[in-house]
Amino acid sequence: MKFRKSAFLIIGLLFVLSTVLAGCGGNSAGGQGKTLIYGRGADSPKLDPALVTDGESFRVTGNIMETLVQYEKDSMNVTEGLATEWKNSEDGKKWTFKLRDDVKFHDGTKFNAEAVVFNFQRWMNREHLGSKKDDFIYYGSMFGGYKGDKGHVIESVKAVDEYTVEFTLKKPQGPFLQNLAMSPFAIASPKAVKKDPSKFAEHPVGTGPFKFKSWKKNDSITLEKNNDYWKKGLPKLDRVIFKSIPDNSARLTALQSGDIDVMDGLNPDDAKRVEKNKQLQLYKRPPNNVGYLAFNMEKKPFHKKKVRQAINHAVNKKGLIKSFYANLAEPAKNPMPPSLWGYNDKVEEYEYDLDKAKKLLKEAGYEDGFEVEFYAMPEPRPYMPDGRKIAEYIQADLKKIGIKTKIVSPEWQSYLEDTQEGKHEMALLGWTGDNGDPDNFLYVLLDKDNTKIPAQNISFYKSDKLHDILIEAQKETDQSKRTEYYQKAQEIIHEDAPWVPLVYATPPLAGQSYVKGYVPHPKGTESLAEVDIQK
Repeated sequence: MKFRKSAFLIIGLLFVLSTVLAGCGGNSAGGQGKTLIYGRGADSPKLDPALVTDGESFRVTGNIMETLVQYEKDSMNVTEGLATEWKNSEDGKKWTFKLRDDVKFHDGTKFNAEAVVFNFQRWMNREHLGSKKDDFIYYGSMFGGYKGDKGHVIESVKAVDEYTVEFTLKKPQGPFLQNLAMSPFAIASPKAVKKDPSKFAEHPVGTGPFKFKSWKKNDSITLEKNNDYWKKGLPKLDRVIFKSIPDNSARLTALQSGDIDVMDGLNPDDAKRVEKNKQLQLYKRPPNNVGYLAFNMEKKPFHKKKVRQAINHAVNKKGLIKSFYANLAEPAKNPMPPSLWGYNDKVEEYEYDLDKAKKLLKEAGYEDGFEVEFYAMPEPRPYMPDGRKIAEYIQADLKKIGIKTKIVSPEWQSYLEDTQEGKHEMALLGWTGDNGDPDNFLYVLLDKDNTKIPAQNISFYKSDKLHDILIEAQKETDQSKRTEYYQKAQEIIHEDAPWVPLVYATPPLAGQSYVKGYVPHPKGTESLAEVDIQK
């Protein structure tokens, strides 16, 4: 049995004694039961999923709150959630959902159709309980804006009876069902939100397998078992602690010493070490992401297409992958991964060619290059294990064509806010797909609708031609026709070059051998309801 040394610093002696024994499986003398400590690279900015876009927040909230429909345990296929069945009208504009009648929120209040209506009203209205419409950034991205906006998709949400809810759409939306399964659209307790809307993001209340217990900022978040969970026999764990350990190597050391049970953000170079260690197990998250370098097209010289194309030719992606990904990635050429339907493999990648890059810069009027500020992520992400070092690698590439870069790395929350507000000139970022639909990459990250601050489209790329295609693709329900739209969209994006698509990564994770039932999900976060500790 390995004692959790760092826990003494985290919570104190009494709690340590319980978590030590809990981590070994079975019940401790203090009755605390099984505790799983999940090591991750950064803290959660907020714990209201409707207010965030980052995986570290969804990793926690996905275990507290649930959606009407959800994805299967190991795929992006939609299955039952808080709703048990659903149907769509022939014209595609009316969706009806039958809800579970045996579910309660963690505060003891009843989950029903009125609770669903309350949540959607909260997200869609310009102002609701003191919130601003832009607080709910994902709602605006996935449903064409907010109530009253020209492109808003959801016309109304109403309770037909206590356990039936009906959505009326202004127009059909191809990815509507997939969208509803996304983490931001988890159903919150209306009572808890009304009690203190501004504090809900610090003390979430849902219907999920675990209840929020405590949050020590920049250190740990503790969840406790929901003994009244509607899925009988679950969860198997009594407690989950999400522990922030920013450095990947330090996180692996904590795993090896028994201080944590599971970790994400494993350095690709360490994957083989984990495989050889009989006390550990290696996981590989299915590739469903893209890491990219974004140009802020509202700032010179990135308003010029040839400058953006030049930089695409100047970045050595294969060298980057060899240096930082241990070949657990492949070079990207489109802003969505090849694992997703609709991927256009006929697009020709910008080959690594410094002469072409210099020629394009000269034609753009920048023969002598220029200087630019370059945002590099301060925290490891699934698609980018070390943003700072990757930025330095790209910095050396760009220097070869006369572009001088100053790398800046504000803390993670500021990094997200700065890029969403367009304060950057160039920035590294990435995206793990939320719903298994190309719309979630192409529309969310690159449509002109999503350049409103806080922007999801941090290139501030505005193409009417692209917009028209993406909107038609949303309205279409035939997947083969949608595929044609998305393949054309990728051609337009490739030509305009608002990004350098860098990599499609296969993120490695690691866990103790005694952890059972942990299945990394393609969307980047997973429920821990079925995870167990068996020693």
